[in-house]
Amino acid sequence: MSTSKSSRRKPGRPKETDSTDLRDRILDAAEQEFADHGYSGARMRDIAARAGVNPALIGYYNGSKGELFEEVIRRKGARIADARQANLDALLARTPTPRVREIVRAYLQPQWDMKESGTLGAAFVRLQARLHAEPEARALRLRREIYDPTAKRYITVLAAALPHLSLEEVSLRMAFLVGTYLFMLNDLGRLSDLSDGQVTTLEKEALLDHLQRFLAAGLRAE
Repeated sequence: MSTSKSSRRKPGRPKETDSTDLRDRILDAAEQEFADHGYSGARMRDIAARAGVNPALIGYYNGSKGELFEEVIRRKGARIADARQANLDALLARTPTPRVREIVRAYLQPQWDMKESGTLGAAFVRLQARLHAEPEARALRLRREIYDPTAKRYITVLAAALPHLSLEEVSLRMAFLVGTYLFMLNDLGRLSDLSDGQVTTLEKEALLDHLQRFLAAGLRAE
């Protein structure tokens, strides 16, 4: 019995039923490799080895290394941005004048939820911190594309909650907020260093509570 031309698969091309799982496996492997080594240090053959696939399949699904990197960032970066938008929508639905602490918590929570979601979530958080530290044009463009629309909406809401501050000042303090929480997400051991070992680790919610209070106070400062 003959097979129609349209139903034939090209040699080496995965079945359609396998393609979604395989694509996710490649993206997961790339996420870990980029988190461990950064964009410059990650190698396509090592990503393929992590995913357990032929390196040619990465090109088939994702194109170049740059295209793969961008897809990795967009995949979970969009989840964080969407969760922040949803949190703010829910907060504003409860009250048109939310408190600064509530706004800060709505912004921070998705990042902590991602970090605590498992090995891959933690890897993406490391990768995101790398992305914010990279001056390279691709990283800057991705930050602007994925995170800036949401951050600017939060700035607008914060400005309404902080009428004693100019929009310029609120924007500057939002940049400080982003830098602070990214530093704390990286688990650099500074809590232990600066407390002479008295504070080594904090549970997720305890750390988030401390950070929420600190950042809210900084935002409100005269």
